[in-house]
Order: sequence, then structure tokens, then C-alpha cells
Amino acid sequence: MARIDLEDLAHSYSGNDAPPESFALKPMSMTWRQGGAYALLGPSGCGKTTLLNIISGIVTPSRGKVLFDGRDITQLSTRERNIAQVFQFPVIYDTMTVGENLAFPLKNRGVPHDKIAARVAEIANLLDLTPELNRKATRLTADAKQKISLGRGLVRSDVAAVLFDEPLTVIDPHLKWELRSKLKALHRALDLTMIYVTHDQTEALTFADTVVVMHDGGVVQSGTPQELFDKPAHTFVGYFIGSPGMNVIPAEVSGHEAHVGGRTIRLGRNYGQFPAQTKVEIGVRPEFVNIAPPKPDLISARIEHIDDLGRVRYARARVGDQRFYARVPNGFNPPADNAGLVFDPAHVHVYADSLRVEGAA
Repeated sequence: MARIDLEDLAHSYSGNDAPPESFALKPMSMTWRQGGAYALLGPSGCGKTTLLNIISGIVTPSRGKVLFDGRDITQLSTRERNIAQVFQFPVIYDTMTVGENLAFPLKNRGVPHDKIAARVAEIANLLDLTPELNRKATRLTADAKQKISLGRGLVRSDVAAVLFDEPLTVIDPHLKWELRSKLKALHRALDLTMIYVTHDQTEALTFADTVVVMHDGGVVQSGTPQELFDKPAHTFVGYFIGSPGMNVIPAEVSGHEAHVGGRTIRLGRNYGQFPAQTKVEIGVRPEFVNIAPPKPDLISARIEHIDDLGRVRYARARVGDQRFYARVPNGFNPPADNAGLVFDPAHVHVYADSLRVEGAA
């Protein structure tokens, strides 16, 4: 087990002399504590798998260092780093039994037979694989095979970290929740540093204590799921986290007020004046803006559709040419065309050039 430090890390598949904008991984520095559960979250092509492969040793970075417990391991192989990695598709031996597959990483390292048996039994129990230990892996479903692959990654107690590269892709949707819960329980039971790569926000937010959100090769925010939801540091985080994501619309902001389409929205903090040429926007999650009857002092929205989710209804609407989601209060039937928007000032964020501005109390 290890603390992982990334120092001025960057990578380009075209070489270190490539233009900065072409780098697959933009310069970054961060520390991941020993025993933490982390998720790298972002859309395809954002650099998360490149970062994972640099940590594991599959890719050598163009710049910077990777440290395990203060030791520079940037040039070491995956084996020398003592890393376990679980991939998108199951990596197992079909001709072996489930038990033999789980034992294989330990047998390769000469672990005594009695210790192998005890560890295999422990991991099999945690993954509900005990009844299958003597079955050939070739006869199992894709779900069960991926559980074996997860077990092979977790069976070694001496690893510096366990890396997961979208491990639930082949799992049936109704079983994903169960396996996510299993991984969380495994993390608590085994006290291993775990880093989980995914484009699925539900997987990231339910597994990780700390979520690292990536966009265009860089880290835009790192924090707890609650921090990412409550205070998105970048408009991309607000949009990417949440379902529906945060509404972001252009605005003119001065002091305690934002102005959109000639209407005024009160703000919970004082933002003063922004320099000319600054791209100013406000962001508000659909949970904190309500559809209301149209009034002269309210921002007008054109309703396109109502999504009834059972406990809550959301209106899909347009504010000018901007898509906008808002909550429909219980018992209220919005008009077919225009409606008003009522904002909760405490939950309206202000962004300057896509970055959140804290404002003054």
C-alpha cells in the first residue's frame, strides 16, 4: 500500500516537443493518500485512462514524476511497482477453476499454500464466489467472470494500489449496483488504495471518497461527491455531475444581482464588478429553481416537455435559445407555453470564464 504523488505530470503521445494544446494529459500535481478510494471521472478522451496507465507503468510520462511513498518510480515497470490492475473486460484463465484463478497471482509469487487458501477463501466470500470455487471459469457468465477478475486484482494484500479501468462495462445494468456496493465494502475491509476510472457519474459517486473530474486532458476539480454537487468549481463539473446537470446561462452580474434578458435574479453573495471581456455566466441546479406562473419580474421560460420521475417532476424548457431544466412544484400544472422561473439565491453560482467565483458574504 502506498501514498501516490504526481509531480508536474504531463504526457503527449507525439513527444515532449509537441504543442501544449495537443497533450493528452495537461500538467498536473496531486497527492492520493494511502488507503483512499478515488475515482477518475470524465467523458471519453479526457485523459483518465492515460493517467491510470502512467500510474500503473504501462505509459511513461513525457514530463514529471510518479512517487510511491516518496520514492520515484517513474521509470519502473508495472511489476516493479507492485500494482494490481482490473481491466474493462475479464482477464481470467477459462481452463482453471474459479479458485485456481483467484490463487494464480499468489502462486506466481511463491506465497505458502496455507496462506493462499486463506486469502482465496476471504476474497471469494467477499465477492459471493464461494459456491463457485470448484467450477471451471469457462462455464460462467460474463458477470461472474468479471467478479473473478476483480478478485484477482484484490487477492494480493501487499499491492501498492489497485487500479480499475471501467470494470463494470460488461456487467448487466441490474447487477452494477450490487457490484459497486461490493467494491465499496471491499475497500473498507481491505484498506487498499483504489483508483477507479469511469465515465459514469453514478459509479464514481457511489464508489469513491474523492472524485477527480477530468476534462480535455486536465483535472478541473477534485473533491467529495457532495462538494462536486454543491460547489462545482468549473461549469463542466456542474454540467457533468447531476441528472439533469446544472443549468448554465450567460448573465450580467453586478453586486448582489444577476441580469438575464432584462430580468433580475437576486444572488446570495456580492460579486462586485467584472472586468470587460470576461465571460460571465450563472449556474443553478434544477433542484433549486422552480417553475411558476409567468410574471413581469420573472425570467420567462418556454416549456417543451415535463419529465415525471415519480417523486419529482422536471420541466425541459428554453430560456432564449438556452436549454434549461427546472423543478415543477407538486400540484402545479405549468402553462403549455411560457412560465416564470423562481431561483433560490443561496444556490445560484457565478462563473467567470468558466471558473466559479466565491463572492463576498
